[in-house]
Amino acid sequence: MTDAPVPAPPADDAGSVIGEPQKAPQRVVWAGLSSPFSVGFFLTAGGLVALLLGFAVTNLSTIIIYVVFALFAALGLDPIVRLLERRNVKRAWGIVIVYTGFAIILVGILWLVIPTVVGQIAQFFQDLPAMIADFQRSDAFHWLQDTFGTQIGTILSQIQSFLTDPGNIAAIGGGVLAVGTTIATTISGVIIILVLSLYFLASLPVIKQSFVRLVPARNRITVASMTEEITDSIGGYLMGMVILAFCNAVVAFFLHLFLGLPFPALMAVGAFCITLIPLIGSVLYWAVASVLALFTNPLAALIFALIYLVYMQLEAYVLTPRVMNRTISVPGSLVVIGALVGGTLLGLLGALVAIPVTASLLLIIKQVIIPRQDTKV
Repeated sequence: MTDAPVPAPPADDAGSVIGEPQKAPQRVVWAGLSSPFSVGFFLTAGGLVALLLGFAVTNLSTIIIYVVFALFAALGLDPIVRLLERRNVKRAWGIVIVYTGFAIILVGILWLVIPTVVGQIAQFFQDLPAMIADFQRSDAFHWLQDTFGTQIGTILSQIQSFLTDPGNIAAIGGGVLAVGTTIATTISGVIIILVLSLYFLASLPVIKQSFVRLVPARNRITVASMTEEITDSIGGYLMGMVILAFCNAVVAFFLHLFLGLPFPALMAVGAFCITLIPLIGSVLYWAVASVLALFTNPLAALIFALIYLVYMQLEAYVLTPRVMNRTISVPGSLVVIGALVGGTLLGLLGALVAIPVTASLLLIIKQVIIPRQDTKV
């Protein structure tokens, strides 16, 4: 007997066997990348895109610097606005009060300081030959000459001839036109930063909320807490730097005034600007001011150096811990490394923002990366 044919299993309209698991249709993957020409084309296109992005960032570097400065200025002023908010002042009125007070203080300082500083700069160049002549007649100069030879006198003569020649001063800035262009660019940049900081300060809570909403909902509480801690730390750090620089300026002004050293207002402005530089600002000003005072009165220069050195110790161990109590503590080695990296990449701006950025990264490592690693077995 012949075997009866086995009936075929029923199939649906598409030809698939009913009762068997359906296989997902296989997608046809474009295999063009297997061609050397295609690989080379896409690699070249990617390289060109990277170059275009690099050129764009380079051309927009000035705008990026303005935005970063404005953002940090907004973060620095935000603690004052929030303090006013806690006193039942609306945020809009708090911003108006802060910027009005800041404008009044800035105009007052410029009104009092600029005429004095300009006059003292002119007087400095007029009195420079007499200062060098008095220094050459002092015992300190004779000791230097006996120790290092007659090269000291030659160096002083070259410095005097260089500084008293207006052409050399103009050449340092690239010419009178370049100096004027630099001043105009600086003024316009300051105005842009002030306007941007006003917008950033007004919309800072919205910016924070928008940033938090970019992360998954399960992580928003942690991210919001870290964002508040980082922004508070940056704001406290910037305000602390300004307060410490102002203290340095006050100390420098009264030391120059009481010791009879020339140009107290000019040296106070220099102290404020130089001591804004993290880590080395105070030491740098101490060295520069002591050397300049040496040309006027060696004894007064020694007293100035000793008193300012004592103040630097008080600032390091008393003022800085009190002023910076709201900031995130960063190990000294990381502070030095961060300042060096920031200064190398972005100059003064990088040095200013290096420490808060380093503190923020350290906070992220402590609260995100390390807990995740601890959960892994």
